[in-house]
Amino acid sequence: MAPQELATPSAARHRIWMLAWPIILSNITVPLLGLVDTAVVGHLPDSRYLAGVTLGATLFSFLYWGFGFLRMGTTGLTSQAVGRESDSDVRNLLGQSLLMAAAIGTLLILLSRPLISLGLWLLNGSEVATELAAEYAQIRILSAPAVLANYAILGWFLGQQNSRVTLLILVLTNSVNIALDLLFVVGLGMTSDGVAWATVIADYTALAFGLWLVTRQLKLLEGSFLRNRLLKVAAYVELFHVNANLFVRTLGLLFAMAFFTSRGAVQGDTVLAANAVLLQFIMLTSYALDGFAHATEAIVGRSVGRRRWDEFATTVRTAAWFSLTTAGIASLVFALGGHYLIALLTGLPEVRATAGSYLPWMVAMPLIAVWSYLLDGVFIGATAIREMRNSIFIGLAAYLPVWWATQGWGNHGLWLAFLTFSLVRSAVLGAYYLHHRRTRWRPARPSL
Repeated sequence: MAPQELATPSAARHRIWMLAWPIILSNITVPLLGLVDTAVVGHLPDSRYLAGVTLGATLFSFLYWGFGFLRMGTTGLTSQAVGRESDSDVRNLLGQSLLMAAAIGTLLILLSRPLISLGLWLLNGSEVATELAAEYAQIRILSAPAVLANYAILGWFLGQQNSRVTLLILVLTNSVNIALDLLFVVGLGMTSDGVAWATVIADYTALAFGLWLVTRQLKLLEGSFLRNRLLKVAAYVELFHVNANLFVRTLGLLFAMAFFTSRGAVQGDTVLAANAVLLQFIMLTSYALDGFAHATEAIVGRSVGRRRWDEFATTVRTAAWFSLTTAGIASLVFALGGHYLIALLTGLPEVRATAGSYLPWMVAMPLIAVWSYLLDGVFIGATAIREMRNSIFIGLAAYLPVWWATQGWGNHGLWLAFLTFSLVRSAVLGAYYLHHRRTRWRPARPSL
């Protein structure tokens, strides 16, 4: 599609939807794997195996999420290179991202013992569960290079506005993982180690498939890999700058989530469980909002690369329409059917009642958080990562005092603090966006 065609709202809606739906669908496949892992291990005769896998999987969710910059940074820079019509930059950005993923993944394996020990100590599980989780983690860490390389590959394809690769790779990964779960645990009688090996093999299978797709795509690009772009540290300055800010930003976001969980845990197991149920509502909303945000990244990045500010503005307005509509539907669903959804997620009467009392926060959350999802996509595409980083820490500067001041309100105070964090973060990103639209992201005035 020619860039000028995206300057019309109808064309922009079509393009955003065509990019978003594979991402939304692929996001939905992620909890399916978790359900299968839980079902397979949960039917073993001893519950300690389920506890071990749960602890280990939680550890890797946080660990790998921290390196999500390999996806986001690669998307933003690649989409801008596409906009500049620089096949050489597109090609060499992939090479740089894959080399970075390999280096970080290898380092994680080399440092696996202290990292796993520290992570499991922080998670503070029972002695038996921690021992099994450590065994699971020592196997699972072997897939670190593959997982991080897959992030880079997904980001590279998304930067070229090819989101269907995301769906293909995740469907393959989860299908292989589920099949091997059943083979190793049900068929061969393995336990938590079988689940770990299934994941490792699935991750490397996905990498092989992803690299095959990459070789096909590279044949369509002109130029070749440049030695000085791949082997000289100076050539990585832009990538390091973008990824470092994304990494710091992600650490801040992880702290916000961990703090929320820990403060809920202090209030007892029932409150902790109720908060966990309600956080699933946020996760459900994020499946759709992430799809539109990722689509925005790719199109905005190309617009920035082409300096097509009309296309940029149309894309943001159209993505905002999709995102707000989705957030509005989510709030309405939570308002009208929230208690039913809670009942689907837990059968414990006290947890149902407790979660229901905090349901109004879930009705408000999508309408507040939607802006941070949308604007994250805009800023990643424009590689304005410093602003994203700042929004997190300004949000934390509001989050912690509000929590401290409302401790007497119990869990309502905690939810108010978390909502404040989302509100301030959205407001900061919005202020940055309006400023840059008046300065950086606008057509140059014609000279007289």
